[in-house]
Amino acid sequence: MNNSRPKAKLSRALGIPLTPKCVKYFEKRPFPPGVHGRGRRKASDYQVRLLEKQRLRHQYNISEAQMRRAYDDAHRAEGKTGETMVSLLERRLDATVVRAGLARTIYQARQLVVHGHFTVDGKKVDRPSYRLRPGQVVEVRESSRPKPPFQIAATGAHLDGPTAPYLSTALEELRTTVLRVPERKEIPVLCDEQLVVEFYAR
Repeated sequence: MNNSRPKAKLSRALGIPLTPKCVKYFEKRPFPPGVHGRGRRKASDYQVRLLEKQRLRHQYNISEAQMRRAYDDAHRAEGKTGETMVSLLERRLDATVVRAGLARTIYQARQLVVHGHFTVDGKKVDRPSYRLRPGQVVEVRESSRPKPPFQIAATGAHLDGPTAPYLSTALEELRTTVLRVPERKEIPVLCDEQLVVEFYAR
């Protein structure tokens, strides 16, 4: 119970539930935390952009440095910087593990990756920030498969609906393949990425 409290508070500050558990806290108290949560003054342009950047960062559970790197990489690439940035974040190993239904939340995914439970193309990868390319196969290691989190995942318990269309997932085999680069409209993060771009471009 207590573990979800800080995330519940953070969810309220950001205006979005960060985990399934936070949804009920958030619905009860959809205003920011603190004494003045209900009656905040109108935010400045800077605050609006900062909040949007924090919302995106916390949905992927990444550091400011990682967020900045994603922006810089997207800025150098072709196409719309904001859409490319979100697409790059979505190709992180931990994000892919969540979208495939192999973990319940981004926090659990990060923990499972760090503990070395996954392989990419048959090799152990324990970096949540590892950026996947189309054609790569993510699998739960043979020795990890009997563990409870993966037994639960194999039943499809972590999925709200179909898995992401840019992945080909065989849940009962605890495996997913990246078919292609995800498009922005397929990525279920709540964010106006243009505001994030404006925050970093200032």
